Amino acid sequence: MNPEQSHPVVAIVGPTASGKSTLGINLALRDEVDGEIINCDSVQVYQGIEIATAKVPIAERQGVPHHLIDFVPPAINYTAGEWARLAALKIEEIEKRGRIPILVGGTGLYLRALRNPFFQSPPTDEELRRRLNSLRERRGPEHLHRLLQRLDPVRALELYQRDWPRVQRAIEVRLQTGNRMSEQKTERPEPPESTRRLRVVVLNPPRDELYVRINTRTEEHFAAGLVQEVEGLLAQGVPPGSNALGAHGYRRVVEYLQGKRDLESAIEQTKVDVRRYSKRQLTWFRREPGVEWLSGFGEDGDMLDYVLNAFSA
Repeated sequence: MNPEQSHPVVAIVGPTASGKSTLGINLALRDEVDGEIINCDSVQVYQGIEIATAKVPIAERQGVPHHLIDFVPPAINYTAGEWARLAALKIEEIEKRGRIPILVGGTGLYLRALRNPFFQSPPTDEELRRRLNSLRERRGPEHLHRLLQRLDPVRALELYQRDWPRVQRAIEVRLQTGNRMSEQKTERPEPPESTRRLRVVVLNPPRDELYVRINTRTEEHFAAGLVQEVEGLLAQGVPPGSNALGAHGYRRVVEYLQGKRDLESAIEQTKVDVRRYSKRQLTWFRREPGVEWLSGFGEDGDMLDYVLNAFSA
C-alpha cells in the first residue's frame, strides 16, 4: 500500500474476544502497510478501566503506535461524537506521516459517528447526567424513554426503550439547549474525506467457540483482580452509574460491591452479558453498509493474508 496514492483506511471490527487487536497489530507490522492503530472501543478510551477491557499491554503492541486509548478520566461520560471528531484528526495526522490508519474495535456507534457525523451537541452536563443516571437506576430505562416521548417524540420513536445511553443523550440535548435532537439531525456536518476510502472488515468467528472464549476470559478477569480494580475506582469517586462502570464486565461487579448479588452470580451474569453483547455487535454490523465479513478469529492463519489481498486490490 502506497500512502502517496489513494489508499484505504482500514477498520477491523467485530464482536468482543474475536481477535481484532491481534489482527490489527499483525497488519500494522507488515512493511507494505506500516500502520498505526486508532482504538474504536468505547470502554478502552477510559483510564484505569483495564482488566475487563482487554487493552493490549504496551509491551505486547510490538512498537505499533496506538491512539485514542486510555486517555479519558473514568468519571467523564465520553461520547461517540467526541471520539469521531478526534478519530478524523488522527487519521489525517497518521496519513501525513506516510502511514496507514487502522481502526480497531467493536463499538459500532463510534464507526457510524465517523462515517455519518453527528450534529455538534453540547458538552455533557455532569450534574444533569448524574440526576438522569439516578432516575434510571431507581425507575428503569423505560421511564427515561417515556420522558423522552414528551420532550422529543420523534426521536423517541427512533430508539428502543432500553437503549438508555442514546435515550438519555437525547433528553440531555433537549434540556440543555431547548431544541429537539430530531430537529437538529439535518445539521450534521459532511463526513471527512477519509471515510470515502474506509474499508471495513467484520470478524465473524464460530458462535460456540466465541462463547467459550468469552466465558474463559470472564473468569480470567475476575481471577486477575477485577473486583479490586472496581473497588479502587469507586474509592476514587468514579460514579457507579458512569459510562465506564456501566460497561459490560463492570456493571455486575458494581452490583456485587453494592450487595445486590453474590460473587458467583456476578461472574455468571457477566458471562451472559458479554455473550449477549457480542450478539448485539454482530447484529449492528449486519446493518452497516459496505462491510466485508470474515469467518474466523483474528489469530487464524489466513486472516492476515485475506486482509492484505483485499486492501491491496
